[in-house]
Order: sequence, then C-alpha cells, then structure tokens
Amino acid sequence: MVQETTGLKSALSVPGIYDFVQNALGARRARRVVADEFLRANAGDFLLDVGCGTGEMLEHLPAGIRYLGLDLSESYITSARSRFGERARFECVDVNQAAGLEVGNVDLALAFGLLHHLDDHEVVALLVTLKGLVKPGGRVVTIDPTIFTGQSSVAAFVARQDRGRNVRSPEGYTALASGVFAQVRPVVRNDLLRIPYSHCIIEMTP
Repeated sequence: MVQETTGLKSALSVPGIYDFVQNALGARRARRVVADEFLRANAGDFLLDVGCGTGEMLEHLPAGIRYLGLDLSESYITSARSRFGERARFECVDVNQAAGLEVGNVDLALAFGLLHHLDDHEVVALLVTLKGLVKPGGRVVTIDPTIFTGQSSVAAFVARQDRGRNVRSPEGYTALASGVFAQVRPVVRNDLLRIPYSHCIIEMTP
C-alpha cells in the first residue's frame, strides 16, 4: 500500500477528524450515489466492504443487509463497531484473510477509495480475491479519485494531494479491472463533492 501519512495528512488517521473532513467535503452524497446507483443492494444481500473506514456507508444501505466491513486501521474499526456494531460486523484484517472469516457467496463487494492507495500488482491481487468471493451474478464496485485530460485544473490538483499516491486515469483503473473481470463498466462523476473533484466508479461482473 502506498499512502502518505506525514504532516497534516497524519491527522486523517484519527477517526473523528477523518469523518469530519470527509463529510465537510460532501462525502455523504458520494456514498449515497454509490449505494443507490451502483450497489443497488437489497435487504438480505451480503455486502463485503473492503477498506470500510469508520463504516459510514451503512447509513446509506437498506435495513436487513448482511454487512461485513474490513479495514487495516484498528482505530477506524473501533469507531465503526461503536456506532454500527449492532447491525454489522467489522474486522481489522486484510481481505486476503477473509477465508479465515468464512466469507463467501458475497452478493456485493465494495472498495470505496481504496485502489488509489495500491500499486498495480496490489490492485490486481485485490480484484482477483474479490472475484473469488462473489457468488455467480455478484458484483464488485470501486470508487476512486481520477485524473484525466481536459479535467478541471482544480480537480486535478486536489486529486494529486490525496494520501493515496496511485491516483490513475479512468483508463488506468479500467485496464486493471479488465484483466480480471469479464464485464467492466466505468463511469466518471464530477459532481459528488462540494469541491471540484472527479471520481471513477467501476462496476464489475465476473
């Protein structure tokens, strides 16, 4: 994982500060759009959220969903359990340890803001793992900041300041996904935050 955690960016490791900054920028809208337009989850679905952070995606998912959130940050997982532990399960483990958690037959797998923290080999390894966990007909959804020609200069500048050091073009994300999944549907959105910012959302089906 390639992530910058020096200076002011180190403060984002604190759950309360991370949530405050994210929500001040408008991340609730981004999560709602991903939930409503791309995940399209139903009660009873099993959703695996890789890199779940503090679990705030749960606010936008239907009651009755079976949710497992994974993150490598113990402080994020502790925060998620304190807020959502009664309706979801959170584990501080790498997704490659999911087999030990008896995870399988996943309807939906989500990686929200994760791929741009990983190098190409790590992205492919993650997608291969998720492909093996989703059941036939299941889907994987990812969302990450993106940079592309013709983009707002402000949006490009902000994306380059991200803690994740592997912000890619839409074509870059798509190429990695296409090497693993049979069907890959990328969408670029420029309207999910309160500031100029571009996201690449990809829906994948084995």
